[in-house]
Amino acid sequence: MEADDRLVKICIDAGAYKSYIIETDKIPFDENLRSYCEMNYCGHYGKNYACPPGIGESKELIAKAKEYKKALVFQTVTEIKDSFDFEGMQEAQSRHTKAADKINEHIRKLFDNYLQLTAGGCKVCKVCAQVDDKPCKFPDKAISSLEAYCMNVSTLAGLCNMKYINGQNTVTFFGAFLFN
Repeated sequence: MEADDRLVKICIDAGAYKSYIIETDKIPFDENLRSYCEMNYCGHYGKNYACPPGIGESKELIAKAKEYKKALVFQTVTEIKDSFDFEGMQEAQSRHTKAADKINEHIRKLFDNYLQLTAGGCKVCKVCAQVDDKPCKFPDKAISSLEAYCMNVSTLAGLCNMKYINGQNTVTFFGAFLFN
């Protein structure tokens, strides 16, 4: 089994719905996505060290991501009751995080240097220390989102033979591991 196929299988075995490896020079980056962060749709802007503005400037993050040759992109898809099922969405996010943790167990054994990105930003701590103006408690474990790195996830999904939206009454989350 080829190395790339093995990585895809690791994702599926960990609970991902689909997985794909793409060269980082094909990832669609868009600095304009930072404006969504600044509008604070997710509520993390300025309240999470792994999110803007604390994570750094867009150009720096894009350059950092491009230092890696490939990205292992994966998605989880979970059925929910309806589009107002907030509890179901939270459970889906938890399921996605568990899958990412399982994948990370394998990735850390295979690569000395990699970058993990997730859906919605860092959730290592229940409340980020930035809220209390204290230093990050776990800087080696902090995980940023794909969007914080200015990745256009809806376009990336198509390039990876995945759907960004997987039908009515589903919630889809994306994650990625960048490596050389």
